Amino acid sequence: MPQYLLSLPHDTEESPTMESMDPEALQQVMAEVKGFNSELQSEGAWVFAGGLHPPATATTVDNSGEKTVMTDGPFVEAKEYLGGLWIIEAADRDAALEWAKKASKALQSRIEVRAFQDVPG
Repeated sequence: MPQYLLSLPHDTEESPTMESMDPEALQQVMAEVKGFNSELQSEGAWVFAGGLHPPATATTVDNSGEKTVMTDGPFVEAKEYLGGLWIIEAADRDAALEWAKKASKALQSRIEVRAFQDVPG
């Protein structure tokens, strides 16, 4: 079955973080996400999910040359960044989009849907 990435884009100026949310609102969102995750699992669509720390906590590793270079921070400077993700299995793009609608509702946020590439050969 094809796998899809449901990603949660964050805008540093517009998207609330867990730390900045009202505790009651955060509790409600977390309950909705828990319900969504349970539905994914019970329907056999769950592969993996997780939230990410902000880009400032990243380290970029480049070992493509003669010397390994490690740089604190993200590879690119961007207004938006990846805040979290689900990897799901869905019959097709339309099914993945239906899951994304539920994820968006649970998180009260935008969700981007992308299919994984097939392995050649």
